[in-house]
Amino acid sequence: MTNIPLLIAWLASIIASLGSLYFSEVLQFVPCTFCWYQRILMYPLTIQLGIAFYHQDLRISRYILPISILGVFVSGYHYALQKIPALKAFETCSSGVPCSGEYINWLGFITIPFLAFIGFITITICMLLIRQQPK
Repeated sequence: MTNIPLLIAWLASIIASLGSLYFSEVLQFVPCTFCWYQRILMYPLTIQLGIAFYHQDLRISRYILPISILGVFVSGYHYALQKIPALKAFETCSSGVPCSGEYINWLGFITIPFLAFIGFITITICMLLIRQQPK
């Protein structure tokens, strides 16, 4: 039997990974430092969740959850850096593309860090649902 939260988490990681590759490789958007941190956290999740889904290994939540929660904080801070002008004074990106820059701004609030935030939140919720399932 297929575990739906595990499938959703895996699909969210695939979409996030492919989306980041599309932005950088097709649209030629240069990733900033925080974008790289989010990629470092997301890309391995795609492989780990894929293997866990194949084996229907629900124990994966204990390994994925800390990484996805860290991703929520990194992408949340990155999004806040873009949308809260006062935080620009604390910007840590000193070379290359500024982390407060916005390549996209769909509907006035959807930026690349926001998309990553949604991906990490989705994975985190799915992992919490898996942890609540009876063993």
